[in-house]
Amino acid sequence: MATRSKKKKKELPVILITNDDSIHAPGIRALVEAVKGLGKIVVVAPDKPQSGMGHAITIGNPLRLHKMHLFEDVEAYSCTGTPVDCVKLAVDKVLHRKPDICLSGINHGANHSINVIYSGTMSAALEASIESIPSIGFSLLDLSIEADFTAAAHYARSLVEQIMQQPLSEPHLCLNVNIPKGPLTEIKGVKVCRQAYAKYNEEFDERKDPNGRRYYWLTGVFVNFDKGKDTDVWALQHKYVSVVPVQFDLTHLRLKKKLEKILA
Repeated sequence: MATRSKKKKKELPVILITNDDSIHAPGIRALVEAVKGLGKIVVVAPDKPQSGMGHAITIGNPLRLHKMHLFEDVEAYSCTGTPVDCVKLAVDKVLHRKPDICLSGINHGANHSINVIYSGTMSAALEASIESIPSIGFSLLDLSIEADFTAAAHYARSLVEQIMQQPLSEPHLCLNVNIPKGPLTEIKGVKVCRQAYAKYNEEFDERKDPNGRRYYWLTGVFVNFDKGKDTDVWALQHKYVSVVPVQFDLTHLRLKKKLEKILA
């Protein structure tokens, strides 16, 4: 009697989700819900807010993972470390393999222009990129804990679907995606941009605590020095979703060529 060969069941792609606002933030819940059905979702995110941590990793303290039951039908863990720690631990101790894609966010607040340097959201995405895991960081230009993530979730799903269905031959793909504040009907579409030269003009406000001891509080005003119409800042100001391909190689290639002539 001939035996019927069984077809091997196709495995679902693994989607790792993290952030820097903590596993309890509304933004990460919005991202989880946005990409449900596109693969097996696993969440590993900080147990407390880690905004502005950049690419920090934990060296001198132990790291702990705690299983959480915050998302329906989604395996999730809180981590006592930084966003980058979350990605490293997820790959090594939770998944025991590289995920098919890593998503970070949805961040409460912008990560355009120079903010990408300081951002825990984008550092998590870049850490995945270093390990040749395609990654996307999502940020909504709304700092409110009650922010409406409807438009951000819509574009997150659309972009993730496109990247997963039409994979690029870039071994270190990392996209920085920012979504304007406001209803979906006001957003004009998506623009692929370059990072603007814009930053905060900062100063430290000197204050005194109730005991009379001096302390300092960082303040600043955001200034855009870049008037180009191909930047992330311009796109967001004009109600477009900005998509900036970013990389971890910080080599200044134009300056490198000049230095080779001078220093050779």
